[in-house]
Amino acid sequence: MNNEKNWYLLFGCWVLATISTLGSLFFSEIMGFVPCVLCWYQRIAMYPLVIILLVGLFPIDKKVFKYAMPFAAIGLFISIYHNLLHYGIVPESASPCVQGVPCSTVYINWLGFITIPVLSFISFSLIVFLLIMFKRESNEE
Repeated sequence: MNNEKNWYLLFGCWVLATISTLGSLFFSEIMGFVPCVLCWYQRIAMYPLVIILLVGLFPIDKKVFKYAMPFAAIGLFISIYHNLLHYGIVPESASPCVQGVPCSTVYINWLGFITIPVLSFISFSLIVFLLIMFKRESNEE
């Protein structure tokens, strides 16, 4: 039963990574939103997760945690910094976006607070949470 639960936890991570990847491609390629530097760093952390998590699913591999978690954790930290910058908590002068699109650009604003950096934060947070649950369940077996 634990192996089945582990598979669903890992599958959930893969679904989130896939939706996030497709969403970022939709925003840039279809909607024409030019990604900032921090967005690119978050993409660099998210895109490999789609492949890593898929490979870890068939057959389920407990070691996938050590390959996926660094990408998810780095992406989470970048998304936290991006949100702090986006909401003005960190000054614009501390932004790595010196050329091109400013990191504080607001392309979408759903319900008054859901922006692209918030979506990234939610995705990375959920993936990290599910990976931690996966690791705990794997250790109990």
